[in-house]
Amino acid sequence: MKLTATIQVSVDGVLQGNGGLHEIDRRTGFERGGWARPLFDSESMAYVDELYQRADAFLFGRRTYDVFASYWGAMANEASPIAAALNSRPKYVASTTLTDPVWADTTVLGSGGGSDLAAAVRELKARPGGELQLHGSGELARWLLEHRLVDELNLLVCPVVVGDGARLFPERGLDMALELVESHVYPKGITLLVYRLGGRPEYTRDVVDADA
Repeated sequence: MKLTATIQVSVDGVLQGNGGLHEIDRRTGFERGGWARPLFDSESMAYVDELYQRADAFLFGRRTYDVFASYWGAMANEASPIAAALNSRPKYVASTTLTDPVWADTTVLGSGGGSDLAAAVRELKARPGGELQLHGSGELARWLLEHRLVDELNLLVCPVVVGDGARLFPERGLDMALELVESHVYPKGITLLVYRLGGRPEYTRDVVDADA
């Protein structure tokens, strides 16, 4: 399966609180949640619905899994294409603390730490199928990108500068080359950018004269 990561980000790279505020946000002093939801229109939501339907399985970090399980897991399949996809397909959650998942068809990965998780993800990717999809899960997304386990990155860039909150990419981290394979601008300004991940970027070797 191909591992695809779909992330809603602001123009300044924030992913925290895109859909609203959660208790952990309030505890850390983050108060700017819900910045993405007003920018979705019927066309962009149709894309998201179709995207979930393409999944053969889903991969989550623990926090996103808990949020999705309490919301989508409690929803009838008939109520939403997203609920129908999530409730009917295998779900894998990266966690060292979750022992008794309540959402049906859930498997916990990586109980032994990073090396176990990397091996488990590689094993999932080696299985036949279309897409293993990651949605949100910022901490896990950063870890997967750092370990070069993501095949495609779907960024839904929202036309807003949040100015606070956790960002997708750290201030210093792994460099990577990206190949743009698809792009689209939706009516309210959300821009879809689909990137295929490559190796390291090329850097110019020109010497810049500081006195010029």
